[in-house]
Amino acid sequence: MMLVTGANGSLGSATLAALRARGVAATGGSRTPDEGMRRLDFDDHTSLDLAGVSTLVLISAGYAEDDRVVGRHAAVLDAAVRDGVGHVVYTSLTTAGDHLGFAPAHRVTERLVRASGLPWTILRNGLYAELFGGLLMWADDGVESAFGDGALAAVAREDLAEAAAIVAADPAGHRGRVHDLVGTPITAGQVADRLGVPHRTIGLGEYRRRLLDETPGLLPFQPPMLASIATGIRHGFLDGTTPDLTDLLGRPARDPLTTAVAAASSTRPEARR
Repeated sequence: MMLVTGANGSLGSATLAALRARGVAATGGSRTPDEGMRRLDFDDHTSLDLAGVSTLVLISAGYAEDDRVVGRHAAVLDAAVRDGVGHVVYTSLTTAGDHLGFAPAHRVTERLVRASGLPWTILRNGLYAELFGGLLMWADDGVESAFGDGALAAVAREDLAEAAAIVAADPAGHRGRVHDLVGTPITAGQVADRLGVPHRTIGLGEYRRRLLDETPGLLPFQPPMLASIATGIRHGFLDGTTPDLTDLLGRPARDPLTTAVAAASSTRPEARR
């Protein structure tokens, strides 16, 4: 049996759906499980029951400070070793993302995966096209961002979920491999053009100020994380692409620009009324 962690999250639920669409027997694990899922709370080690799991798709539990994320992943991997899981597929961060503020937790987890002694595959996921579009800020006459003219090799989340399902359905064929799953580079200007509005670049200092002063609800680790994404895109660290994604999918990837435009459009002030 295959099990996908974080199965009520966006990537986890999409991966579970993609596995089932392929006719693969799979279940999900979640802190708040739906019917038929296992309760897996990474912060409650007594809940980490992976008995009977042949392939574990470990969706990164990255919504926390790095030490807590690594602790969660270490606990799950310890349970996987204890319970005899046959293969671990870990959703990591694209290689180019080493410049991002949240990269260390991913790279440490990759070391833990390799050191576990279990057969493994690492999926180094590019940043979501949905995230790129959602980070554009609407102003009176258009959109603003700190991305400048920089491009992001963005990926539609659904493509990453399908890639994870393809690997998990035949893990032996991907044993010991690292796939760098990035897409076609897109810019904020291109998104704005599709929306029919101008794009204005703001400085990184102004962006950080807005995150700290004008964005309620952000957790302490999030402003530096988001600022690192902005500077990484702005200065050209995240625009490289590889064929790994399309090779896995066996088809062209979904257009990340269309996905980013839809995400930006959904946050337009009049769209929320």
